[in-house]
Amino acid sequence: MADVRLAEMALDPVAEIAAFNARHATSGGIVTFLGQVREGGGVEALELKHYGPMTLPGMTELARVTESRWPLEGLLIVHRSGVMHPGDPIVLVAAAARHRRDAFAAADFAMDHLKSESWFWKREKTADGWRWIEPRAQDHDDLARWR
Repeated sequence: MADVRLAEMALDPVAEIAAFNARHATSGGIVTFLGQVREGGGVEALELKHYGPMTLPGMTELARVTESRWPLEGLLIVHRSGVMHPGDPIVLVAAAARHRRDAFAAADFAMDHLKSESWFWKREKTADGWRWIEPRAQDHDDLARWR
């Protein structure tokens, strides 16, 4: 049921959301989350690298676990890799369910796992050059609430 993809090129969230919504027109609740590269703060670019043999299987397993926890009618997880610039979409998660609370919880769960337990390495470029980014303490706290 889940649509899980790793995108090497630009992501069109408007088209992705429209297609997902059309596939789940009978769902009572559809929740979407779009993560994007922040503007400001001196960030010129963001790069996400990943280990191919683990990334898509890991994302697929996350989708399976998410679907096992909530009665979903659809789940979409699309994550970019490569170099992105401010305003570019990084990740899109959409969950469709009969009831809104299940859709909200499933999307939140998937994003907390993608943010803290993912198969991506992030670095950002500023005027000072590139630097690696580690998950914040808050990201780990967000993840811990699901255990």
